[in-house]
Amino acid sequence: MPDSLPASDLLNDIVAAALRAGADAAETATAERASLSVGVRNGALEDVEREESRDLGLRVFIGRRQATVSASDLSAATRERLIERAVAMARLAPEDPYAALVPAGELARGPFPDLQLSDTAERSAAELEEVAREAEGHALAVPGVARSEGGHASTASSRWRLVTSEGFDGAYTSTGFSLGVGVIAEKDGAMERGGESRSTRWLADLPGPDSIGAEAGRRAVEKLGPRKIASTTAPVIFERRVAAQVLSPLLGAIAGPSIARGQSFLKNRMGQQVLPKGLCLIDDPFRVRGMASTPFDDEGSPVERRNLVDDGVLTTWLLNLSAAAQLGLKTTGHASRGLVGPSSVSTHNLHLTPGEADLNGLMAQAGTGLVITSMFGPSLNANTGDWSAGVSGYWFENGERAYPVSEITVAGNLADLWMRLVPGSDLEFRGGFNSPSLLFDGVAIAGK
Repeated sequence: MPDSLPASDLLNDIVAAALRAGADAAETATAERASLSVGVRNGALEDVEREESRDLGLRVFIGRRQATVSASDLSAATRERLIERAVAMARLAPEDPYAALVPAGELARGPFPDLQLSDTAERSAAELEEVAREAEGHALAVPGVARSEGGHASTASSRWRLVTSEGFDGAYTSTGFSLGVGVIAEKDGAMERGGESRSTRWLADLPGPDSIGAEAGRRAVEKLGPRKIASTTAPVIFERRVAAQVLSPLLGAIAGPSIARGQSFLKNRMGQQVLPKGLCLIDDPFRVRGMASTPFDDEGSPVERRNLVDDGVLTTWLLNLSAAAQLGLKTTGHASRGLVGPSSVSTHNLHLTPGEADLNGLMAQAGTGLVITSMFGPSLNANTGDWSAGVSGYWFENGERAYPVSEITVAGNLADLWMRLVPGSDLEFRGGFNSPSLLFDGVAIAGK
């Protein structure tokens, strides 16, 4: 981490100074970050990158007019200019009838829960180089792997603090550790890329270089010799690594700003079934060591664990203060912002409840079809839900893997597809949005 955050009263002083300068309300946030990353290729050190930053953002309100400014220089002179500029900009800004701070009576209040987001463990540059080299070595040892695209390891820490003139003052620290490797497999002159990487809050939770390297090599080799298939309609299974990408458009479709603009294919579906009965899409900001955990949202509102979809039924929009005001509702604690500009919305730790069959079980249920292991270039019509994506993976027959396939596209209407999904049992918590493998019957596949 950089030496420290500004003195504990600095942000409060900035808010107070903004009010003295003519602002009716103000909020300020600081973000500190320190990171160290190391890359290797073919066992040799390729790059070392170190970053340390400390930035401050200020948002001020004059009536319903608002302006934001930011700086990385926190000297007294810079802070004074920052405040003057922000107030001057706000006076000239157009009125936004929904611009405001979270009122004092609706703010999150501590003590906040210990989510174990910050680890005391550290890795030096030499240690990062060593584990990156080990991961690469294990990947290169997989039969069929021809060469490396590089191994990488990193460590990072950050701290976020928000202070508002309504009385909110909250901060939390988080750490992150990552390890990954990419390789190229080759057979009969044809080459395929594959890789594996993992990121965790705590070092002890990060898989070892042996498992990460072996998985990277396996994923590259299994792509060798892909075939093109004819266009057809067949069952499709999205492997758990890519399954969340099929569900993620749901989040955009229930985002408050999209609903307020009327630009969502789910805008009239509140309280209606959008997933099969029995399934829940759970948003949990309090997951211990979670990659998207937080004790409060980026406006200082309380957060809570909730089922965005409960027993298949859509229960809520994702709301920050502004979107909630436009819709005549209350914020749901999903405000997300950087240091500049008003907030948007985002979820916390999301997961879809799992089913009963693992990936092999889903293949056995489907009989013959396509398993998708990678996806690129998805396209979505936000007003209709029509969706398509380029994919690759492997064809299976009689419930057994047959051969790899590539250069194909799958398409459908998401509102229809989601109602037909069958979740697998292989849920794994890896990132901010986790899903088991998903089986869909009768998906349009465009091939050769």
